[in-house]
Amino acid sequence: MAECVRTTLNPSHFLLHSTKTPTQNPFFSSISSFEAKPNARKYPKISLSVMSSQNQSQGQTQVPSLDALLNSGRKEEVFASIKASLHNCLSETNLQLTVPGLKSKTRGKVRDIYDSGDYLVLVTTDRQSAFDRILASIPFKGQVLNETSLWWFNRTGHIIPSAVVSVPDKNVTIAKKCSVFPVEFVVRGFVTGSTETSLWTVYKNGVRNYCGNVLPNGLVKNQKLTANILTPTTKAEDHDVPVTPDEIIERGLMTQDEFDEAREKALSLFEYGQVILILFINFMCFHGVISINTLEILQDEIK
Repeated sequence: MAECVRTTLNPSHFLLHSTKTPTQNPFFSSISSFEAKPNARKYPKISLSVMSSQNQSQGQTQVPSLDALLNSGRKEEVFASIKASLHNCLSETNLQLTVPGLKSKTRGKVRDIYDSGDYLVLVTTDRQSAFDRILASIPFKGQVLNETSLWWFNRTGHIIPSAVVSVPDKNVTIAKKCSVFPVEFVVRGFVTGSTETSLWTVYKNGVRNYCGNVLPNGLVKNQKLTANILTPTTKAEDHDVPVTPDEIIERGLMTQDEFDEAREKALSLFEYGQVILILFINFMCFHGVISINTLEILQDEIK
């Protein structure tokens, strides 16, 4: 995969005054409102509308089932596009050599970040990162990752605003430059995972107080926690290091007020994601993508 280097990003697209906005995915266009439970956090209303065959005949698109997608003529077209792109991945970029105004480049595991003064140009590549290393390059991965992030940014502004300014390319986001806390806020809902810092790994090794969270004995792998918990880490160059809230304050990484606000926002975002996931699962069940039995199991696990 070392030869997977795509060079089709057009430098002329990267204009900081671009007003292009991300394309809305029609698959989720019917999610508009959600009725919160009496004791739940207050979120904007979200509802799933169901388009009947009558609506379809009137020009509205009905979401097909998984079987319909796999058996349609689009299957071969999609597979052919993927195959043709195997040697055309976006693995490396060097926009600082061709785009005026870009001062420097920082190469992350997945994103190449360019400094343009008040803004950052973030290019999401097709690099696949896991276990603190680059494993390969996967066609369209960067586009999917970038557009997925934008989808969530567009729908979580009621919790916290994003820094997104414009999206001049499917792999590129231009964002306001911000001061970043050297702390990553990781929220967990289950005792699971396989990495060194995952909740299950540290738990099976005997840890019962993890990042300031006291864990009871007797938990098993993949068990749902009674409440979502925050397990922050410091952002190290090579490896993230678990840290407690008290240590964050003592080290001067954040003030108490800053930590409290970030904690509340992180937990709210995670809970909102759980709400969206339940709606999405119900949506797939209605359209025959998953069975009723699977729906009930997944709902019980998420709630």
